[in-house]
Amino acid sequence: MADVSSDTIELTIPRLVLGAAERFGDATAIEDEGKRLSFSELAEAGLDAAQAFHAAGLRSGDRVGVWAPNIWEWIVAAIGVQMSGGVLVTMNTRLKGSEAAYILNKSGTRMLCTMGEFLDTNYVAMLEGEELPKLERIVTLRGEAKDCVGFEAFVQEGKGASREEARERALAVDPEDLCDFLFTSGTTGSPKGVMTAHGQTIRSFMAWSEVVGLREGERYLIVMPFFHSFGYKAGWLACLMRGATVLPHQVFDVPVILERIAKEKINVLPGAPTIYQSMLTYPDFSRYDTSSLRLAVTGAAPTPIELIHRMKDELGFETVITGYGLTESCGIATMCRFDDDPETIATTSGRAIPDVEVKCVDPEGNEVPRGEPGEVWVRGYNVMRGYFEDAEETAKAIDGDGWLHTGDIAVMDDRGYVKITDRIKDMYISGGFNCYPAEIESALFGSGQFEQVAVIGIPDERMGEVGMAFVVPAPGNEPSEESVIAWCRDNMANYKVPRRVEVMRELPTNASGKVTKFVLREHAAQSAS
Repeated sequence: MADVSSDTIELTIPRLVLGAAERFGDATAIEDEGKRLSFSELAEAGLDAAQAFHAAGLRSGDRVGVWAPNIWEWIVAAIGVQMSGGVLVTMNTRLKGSEAAYILNKSGTRMLCTMGEFLDTNYVAMLEGEELPKLERIVTLRGEAKDCVGFEAFVQEGKGASREEARERALAVDPEDLCDFLFTSGTTGSPKGVMTAHGQTIRSFMAWSEVVGLREGERYLIVMPFFHSFGYKAGWLACLMRGATVLPHQVFDVPVILERIAKEKINVLPGAPTIYQSMLTYPDFSRYDTSSLRLAVTGAAPTPIELIHRMKDELGFETVITGYGLTESCGIATMCRFDDDPETIATTSGRAIPDVEVKCVDPEGNEVPRGEPGEVWVRGYNVMRGYFEDAEETAKAIDGDGWLHTGDIAVMDDRGYVKITDRIKDMYISGGFNCYPAEIESALFGSGQFEQVAVIGIPDERMGEVGMAFVVPAPGNEPSEESVIAWCRDNMANYKVPRRVEVMRELPTNASGKVTKFVLREHAAQSAS
């Protein structure tokens, strides 16, 4: 077993890649559609890409966007950017042209790595007609597009440069240098560029990979998108730390996932709760062999207790760990631990990762007594450097004492373990009572009648606000609005009972698997009018 203790891990991504090559050598780092790269080959490919970016004029601190699905070229391009001292700008594959242009302009991106075409979408064509004064060059990682160079040809342009110089530039990157901008989803305003540095990213996911117990040689199917911290930092970056094999997956499709698990002997499959819910409710689920599965790490949304039990009992996971974080905290703030009892793992998001502080506070910023709900504040090395060129929003998010105000509501127990109950913006007040949608959703999901559930608050003349539930029936169930409300009246306090219910075929989600409640709010408002 290679030594990857926290005392020896490299504190920049370039040094991590080079160190992984030394530790794990010819072991497989990536498998993707017939392409195999060992850890040594990945480091060399990263240096090749770094030479190409440098030859193209990339300077330290310059931004390069990557707008593509989960493919091996995404990883090599990102490593090349970071080895050359550049800053990676990850871009959501669901963006439209104007949305992508906003991020490219806001971040001052000089170069873009994207796709010629993906899922009948031509990414480059979507940018036609957009004003992009700072964008100098577009490279297609796969496929072709007008006035663009293919990735292989782009890499060849740097072959004449000095390999030793490329390595020296990679080693010169400092832990305090910025490594990436991850943009917030923009559901409550324009997306903001979250700036994080190499050192804090490495420390955060060294802790993450140690807590979850990621093992050398394990096969890690990465369904979560690379543009998100879950697929990037808790994904392929964690694999580099521990010597696990990355198996990228481009589009979530239940039978394809189940087939890959069986055929490719997948051991590790983190994801949002909706991923596991969809697998468990798939009609032909029982005919797939999921016995190779060992580790699941979930988060991104409240996780019903019943789902965790089913993940162990039916999917066969040996270990299910929950955690909590947000883009502004490098994607991680609290984690359960291996020696936690099953109830703790099932009902909490764990306690603060090492050397990070977490507390719950009231609206005035005073810490609330244990057992009472309050907003989660986080302070430590994992807190972002700020929003790019947005001092006003940065000041709103991080106070003068360094506390990140998350906007999430949680209850902390006497041990420091937190149970995330909801977003402040999702909580609604009905007749004077605080209602937490996640609590109501968990109860409904636990009934076994539904594949997915989402609850929002909607205006009501008498009560101020009342709950509205959106439900996707489990196979074999045909609920009505009346039957759902009747079940709720029998199983929860009256003020929690949704006053409206809509049965849907599926809930709207973003590319990370989170239900987009703002879409549901818009839908509810339109139907009410």
